[in-house]
Amino acid sequence: MPFALAAPPQAAIIDLDGTLVDTLGDFTAALAAMLSELALPAVPSAVVERFIGKGSEHLIRATLAHVGADEGLYERGWTAYQAAYRGLNGREATVYPGVVEGLRSLRSAGLRLACLTNKPGEFARELLRMKGLADAFEQVFGGDAFERKKPDPLPLLKTCEALGSTPARTLMVGDSRNDAAAARAAGCPVVLVTYGYNHGEPARSVDADAFVDSLAEVAALLPGARLRT
Repeated sequence: MPFALAAPPQAAIIDLDGTLVDTLGDFTAALAAMLSELALPAVPSAVVERFIGKGSEHLIRATLAHVGADEGLYERGWTAYQAAYRGLNGREATVYPGVVEGLRSLRSAGLRLACLTNKPGEFARELLRMKGLADAFEQVFGGDAFERKKPDPLPLLKTCEALGSTPARTLMVGDSRNDAAAARAAGCPVVLVTYGYNHGEPARSVDADAFVDSLAEVAALLPGARLRT
């Protein structure tokens, strides 16, 4: 059922990893290359999945901690990971079903779209380009675009400014409690997809306004979306 909005939405901010594109394979392969460089054991994708969503720094630190590595290896790990990911970006990633249709429907409804991710901006923009999704977005902001990352509200507030929309009329669409917490703090309504990562926890356990099984379902939740002002 549609959820209540104070006014017809002006824009939508959409997460990348776990929402638009399944990038678990990319993350797992890049971390495996990093760990091999450090002479450490690889970790399975089921473990990697729990660490996705808080940016590369967290992903690397959490992985190193999981294998019992010394914290002093972080800088070497960061360099190795970035080099590996740059070469692997998009190779093991797939666009989720319904994403292309969902983006088209939201744009047809008159919403301005931005992609906001904790992934480094260089990798985010290249991934969207490779997967044919870049043209859907007016703005793309990575985790290095602002002073703080999600779940801090700052990236959402800055993205609203860039889109010329007010937070109450800007929908956040993501896959995790990070996205939901950032949206709540920024004053944005939030919808979560049920198929993403969410740190290994069920998406429906998160405080959100609505849940969808496909991005193609989001536009139907927005009464008056065609009445953009």
